[in-house]
Parts: sequence; C-alpha cells; structure tokens
Amino acid sequence: MRRRSVLAALSVVATVTAATAALLPGGASAADERAVSPAAPYLYLGWGDPPSPATVMDATGIRSFTMAFVLSGGGCSPAWDSTRPLTGGVDEQAINEIRAAGGDVVPSLGGWSGNKLGPNCSSPEELAGAYQQVIDAYGLSAIDIDIENTDEFENEVVQDRILNALKIVEQNNPGIQTIITFGTTTTGPNYYGGRLIDQAAALGANIDVFTIMPFDFGSSDIYTDTVAAATGLKDRLKSAFGWSDAEAFSHMGISGMNGLSDQQEMTSLDTWTGIRDWAKSNGLARLAFWAVNRDRGCPGGGVVSNCSGIDQPDWEFTRITAGF
Repeated sequence: MRRRSVLAALSVVATVTAATAALLPGGASAADERAVSPAAPYLYLGWGDPPSPATVMDATGIRSFTMAFVLSGGGCSPAWDSTRPLTGGVDEQAINEIRAAGGDVVPSLGGWSGNKLGPNCSSPEELAGAYQQVIDAYGLSAIDIDIENTDEFENEVVQDRILNALKIVEQNNPGIQTIITFGTTTTGPNYYGGRLIDQAAALGANIDVFTIMPFDFGSSDIYTDTVAAATGLKDRLKSAFGWSDAEAFSHMGISGMNGLSDQQEMTSLDTWTGIRDWAKSNGLARLAFWAVNRDRGCPGGGVVSNCSGIDQPDWEFTRITAGF
C-alpha cells in the first residue's frame, strides 16, 4: 500500500514467446518445468539504477523476481510501464537473463501509479485477454495483480472485473498461480481489502495467493504490525473461505519495503529476518519486498529509488529473502 506514492514519482538468449509453453515430452509445458519460487522480491526496470539480475542471483541465491510493472500501453493493450514493449526490450532481456541463470519471474500488473489495465479494459473477458497476452509472451507459471489506489483497489466495479478476469485466466491456464497484492491496516484488510476477499470467494475466482503490503503505517514497529496485519488477513480468509489456520496461511503472502518506507518507517535487516522466519514457520506462500533496486546501503540517504536509506551490505535483503 502506498509503496509507489513517493518512489514512483521520482548476452540475450532466444526470444521467449508463446511457443515457450509448447508441450514437452510427457505432456509437461515449459512453464511447468520452471516453478516460480515463493521468494520473489520486486525488480523494476523503470527506475532506480536496475542491477543485473544474474549478478544479484549469483550473490544471494535468489531464484525468482517479481517484475514490475505491466500497465496499459494504450487502451487494453499491455506494455511495461505503458511505454516499453511487452517483448523485445530491456524487460524481456532481464527475464531471459534470469531464466538463463536457472530462475524465473512473475510479472506484476498494476501498482500505485500509472495508467492501468483494470480501468481501461471494458469487461472481464477483455481484461483476461490482456493478461493472457502477458502469459503467452513469456510462457508464465504465475502472475501478480498489484491492485492499489482509487482506480482499481477502491473501485468496486474494477475489483470485480479483475477477479472475474483472473477466474477466466485460471480456467484457460490450468496450473497457473494467480496472486493479488494489496494494502492493509495494522490489523488486517480494510473495507476494500475485505471486500476483495469476500468477492473472490463469492465469484469463485480461485485466487491462489492473497499478498498484503504491511508498511506505510506511520509506525515504529514494523515486525509487530506485520504479524498483526497478517494475522488479520488469515482470519478474514478463514471467514470467507471456511479454511483452517494452516489453509489460510498457505494462501497468503507478505510484501514488505526494505529499509526506509515512504513514511520513514525502518525495516532493518534483523526485522526482515524476523518477518521471514515468522512467514516461513507459519507456511505462507509468498515473500517479496519493494525493491531489489533499493537493496543497497546508503545510511542517511532517505527514501530514494536506488538504495534503502540505511546501513547495509548490498543485496542483503534479497539474500535474507532467498532463505524463505
């Protein structure tokens, strides 16, 4: 939540196309052969001196990245940051680099700012078609819908459009993992988050992972607030779906903000290690943070796009996340 409110203001292998998902011997697809790790921090090619993903992988052991952000390139046509082509540009090059190093990606569609697909596609079917273009372009095994702000998260019509589109995606892509990422209060989902969960259940959207962004609370205790927010999410999922604690946890994710948040909250290395360990011990399905671009030390540097604002070794939050 609010993760983009400040920050957003501020040799390549063969091209991967829909053919990537062509069936392999035994009926498995290429996407089936690459499982996206539950540890997948955000990497953004649009700002923040983006690092070489292979360099980060080699230094930390991370194997998956959440690639930000697919937006509207005009109407209901997807494009990276609305301006970079879906294929043939730096984003595809990075994805190819990650895959060549033995990893994989989950593209993130949406975010805090920019012109998004949800409001621009006129129906669930049209929106599902836009999502499908992204899936086919890279033979994906997972997608993340980062639903934020008044145009998507706080727009009930668009909420339902996204959920129904993801239901279609699930039907047309057996085995794909669908993730929804959204903001939270310190005690769990707010009205819109609760509605999103209840509607996902009512519509039979079959969302695999509900990921919260527990930061920008104006708090000084991110660990305590993260655990409380995640516990609130677990309880809401239990209520909506009739799940046990363990089932609810297995459909949950946490996406934090390393170092200083927009509101100057501080997530230290020790705090993030504690959050990782809590998430791991409770069987959560996903751990991410915003963002690898910022996973570099700059004590006193403030809230900027290319470092965390705190004293830390480069890529240390990523290394911790890789242990999830």
